[in-house]
Amino acid sequence: MNKPLIDKTVQVEEISWPEFGVGERPAMVSLEELQSRLQMIRTAMKSKGFSHMVIYGDREHFANLTWATNIDPRFEEALLILRGHGAPLMLVGNECQGYLPFSPLYNAGEMRGETYQSFSLLSQPRDNSRRLKDIFIDEGMTEQSKVGSVGWKYFIEGEEDDHQHTIDLPSFITDAARAIVGFTNVINANDLFMDPAYGFRTSASASEIAYFEYSNAKSSEGVRKMLFGLKEDMTDHQFSALSQWDGEPLGCHPTLASGDLPGLSSPQGRTLKLGEVLSFNLCYWGSNICRAGWVARSSDDLPREAQDYIKAFAGPYFKAMAQWFSALKIGAKGGLFHDIIHDQLPFDQFGIFLNAGHLIHLDEWVSSPIYKGSDLPIRSGMVFQVDVIPSSSLYGSTRMEDGIFIADDKLQNQLKEKYPDCYARCLARREFMRNTLGFEVSDDVLPMSNIPAIVPPWFLAPNKVLVLR
Repeated sequence: MNKPLIDKTVQVEEISWPEFGVGERPAMVSLEELQSRLQMIRTAMKSKGFSHMVIYGDREHFANLTWATNIDPRFEEALLILRGHGAPLMLVGNECQGYLPFSPLYNAGEMRGETYQSFSLLSQPRDNSRRLKDIFIDEGMTEQSKVGSVGWKYFIEGEEDDHQHTIDLPSFITDAARAIVGFTNVINANDLFMDPAYGFRTSASASEIAYFEYSNAKSSEGVRKMLFGLKEDMTDHQFSALSQWDGEPLGCHPTLASGDLPGLSSPQGRTLKLGEVLSFNLCYWGSNICRAGWVARSSDDLPREAQDYIKAFAGPYFKAMAQWFSALKIGAKGGLFHDIIHDQLPFDQFGIFLNAGHLIHLDEWVSSPIYKGSDLPIRSGMVFQVDVIPSSSLYGSTRMEDGIFIADDKLQNQLKEKYPDCYARCLARREFMRNTLGFEVSDDVLPMSNIPAIVPPWFLAPNKVLVLR
């Protein structure tokens, strides 16, 4: 059992929300960084004995491919074929041919491109490209080859009869490779990118963090606009429009649920009524800012049986999250954070069943070192979504879902040198959490959201927030 924060109590105080600003959008990922990433992949290929690696992407499952190349499939699918040497080959459909120059690798002649029309949408021209099997053979695949398959998900022992050979790519791609190299020589290699212990994308560079800070700041400013623009009896579409989404790529569908709608719903044209629960999010790549509370000005606006919302539900959550933050530092074991949450927020009252926090990257959920019994350490470069989701049929939910990252002195110095304004904003947010909200936050933790850990229980009175005193 973890010791509770007995020396502080949760209170509601009226504050002025801080202004941290939003920096300029960081420059596109550099050729040098992409070259470094390809070298990382090839080093891992050699250690695993892979002669080839195929990295797949589509509109929803793009992050591994985008990290490697800076190409995200827009309408179609795409596939990168890597060998141990030479320029890799990117296969794209009809409409992505013109998008290839978005990759610095392609512009430098360090990635080739070819149209594979079976990746195109139905009824488009599909009669002027080579068969996938022939392309694989020309890329050097033989009976002796061993192919690492990368899509978006790996499987663990016991989940499938043969988890290493359970492939998440479309069967027509997997079948073409297995027709050449055999069934057992196509192996799921997503762990190299996504495993919380060692995955490439589970520890971010300074340039990645600078972009994620930018997207978190923008997402959180959109959520702030929504909270301060909310009015009783506006429609959920009107409420959503307050975010002023400006075209930044989205990491998941924006959600907006009121009343008895499921939490992952989108606007339905409903009118937001006084005394109803409300939850919503805005998710640009690398960020997902979410808040949950009530369409209310005070507890008096809630149903009578829920008027102890802060004492019975939101307050215990806020206090547990304060302890979660106080424990968060480099070297802490992931299981500790599971225990903090489940010791203080029993399942039968708070309904928390997902991980007590997870890693985020270009995709909204990568993986997590936080689960029951986890001895995985918190590492420098980890980018976390503070995504602990309580749920109650009586109280609805509450949330401080923001992005943070963990950084040792070396990474912080890199960020300070290359992106000083970004670094300064992160430090200012951390001081706000300490001085205004009453949190204990390690120097290893840098918040990226412009509304860091701000929990307004009554959305029609957003300046009234939870604090620890």
